[in-house]
Amino acid sequence: MLVLTRKLGESVTIGDDVKITILGVRGRQVRLGIIAPQKLTIHREEIYFKIQEENKRAVVATKEDLAKITSMVREDREKLSVGVAQTDSQGKEETKENTRIKGKKGGKTK
Repeated sequence: MLVLTRKLGESVTIGDDVKITILGVRGRQVRLGIIAPQKLTIHREEIYFKIQEENKRAVVATKEDLAKITSMVREDREKLSVGVAQTDSQGKEETKENTRIKGKKGGKTK
């Protein structure tokens, strides 16, 4: 770790794009001014750690989560195979079951 001593109004430059200036000192608190490109994200350390923890939690899938997703996919597949709606020449919706019955009887169903 690099340790520097700076007085009020003095700055530290990091690379070509970041400049940190001491704006004020009040007791044990130091006010910093930071000039950096907008694309650079700057967080207080405790906030940065919370973001990292939350990102890790978001990535970890539990067995319950996977079971729920699997169940949802199966339900969707069943709904698609059983209740697919088809439209007849008059624009009425018919289920696959009605279409199958209609085909066997040879006539239209209502």
